[in-house]
Order: sequence, then structure tokens, then C-alpha cells
Amino acid sequence: MADAQTAMTQLKEAYGASIIEMTPINGTPRLRVIKDEVPQVAHYLHTHPNLRGSLSLLWAVDHRPRETRYEILYLFTLAERKDWLLLCTDLPGDERLFRSITPHIHAAKWYEREIRDMFGLIPVGHPDMRRLLTDYGFEGHPLRKDFPLTGFVEVRYDDEQKRVVYDKVRLAQEFRNFDFLSPWEGTDYVLPGDEKAK
Repeated sequence: MADAQTAMTQLKEAYGASIIEMTPINGTPRLRVIKDEVPQVAHYLHTHPNLRGSLSLLWAVDHRPRETRYEILYLFTLAERKDWLLLCTDLPGDERLFRSITPHIHAAKWYEREIRDMFGLIPVGHPDMRRLLTDYGFEGHPLRKDFPLTGFVEVRYDDEQKRVVYDKVRLAQEFRNFDFLSPWEGTDYVLPGDEKAK
């Protein structure tokens, strides 16, 4: 454990100017780092012999309407500490580019492709930018807060064309007003068929 503390101290010394804050969240250390320094800090966490951080999860969050809308989070499992470390960074304004850590940590490859598909955030320096979770004709990014709940298109199989076709979303019914009163307590109006009970 002392070696891990020494490694964290060395991290502060090496990347102190890049670290915006270092705070614990429920006992898990959290490093907030300047966006462009994430690959170097991630590489340090991954390769340092007293930490040997393994990338367990990488995801993004859309904090709309906050000024720094997008946040990228990297969760490392630290083998020596038997603990986790959360590395995070904010993308300033409505910026959508962030530096890929795939050249340093190969496990990030698919995670970064998912973030591109779901949020439209582009990892600069990623070796393989093919789509992973959405089709090539898909419009928008489903995990953004401005993406409509119904989506833009719906998929169905057309018997005449003998293939899958995409149609614009059509809502089958208009908004209805539902009465949530309990039928056991009775209602203020007569339901169809109640006249027979009298």
C-alpha cells in the first residue's frame, strides 16, 4: 500500500499542472485532468509498477445544459491497491473532440468507438473509426440529451420489397388524457355498461 501511495505522490509531482483536482468519491480516488493530458496520465496509471491500472470502463456523460456539456470518465482497477481510480475530464463548451488513449491502452478501442456512436464525441488518434452500435445510415446519437425518445427512423421488414426498410417515425396515436382513478372507488361519471347494473 505504501508503494501505491508513493506512486500517487509521483503522479502528482509528474503531472501536477495537468491535474485540476484530486478528490475521493465514496472512498474511490478521482482525478480530474486537463483534456489534452489524459493519454499521458492514463499511460502512467497503466504502466507504473506500483499501480498497474487496468482500464475497466470508459464512458461519457452528457450534462446538458451545463456549460461544459460532455465529460469523459475512465475507471481503472489498480492491481496493487486492490482499489479503483476514476480519471475524468471535461470537454470545454460544446466541443466534441478528445484524445484517444487507445495507442497507450488497447482495451480502450471499443469503448471509444461506443462513445463515438452514442454521443458523437470523436477520439482523435483512434486507429479504427468504424461504427460499432449503430448502422451507417443512422442519424443522430442516442445517448445525447437532445436525441428524441422515439428516434428519427423506425425499422420494419417490407414483404413487397423483401428487405428491411427505414421509415420516418410516425406516432400511431395522439396524446390521450388518462383517468387514473381507482375503479373500485368509483368515478364521477357513468361508464358504458353501468346502466345495466341498476
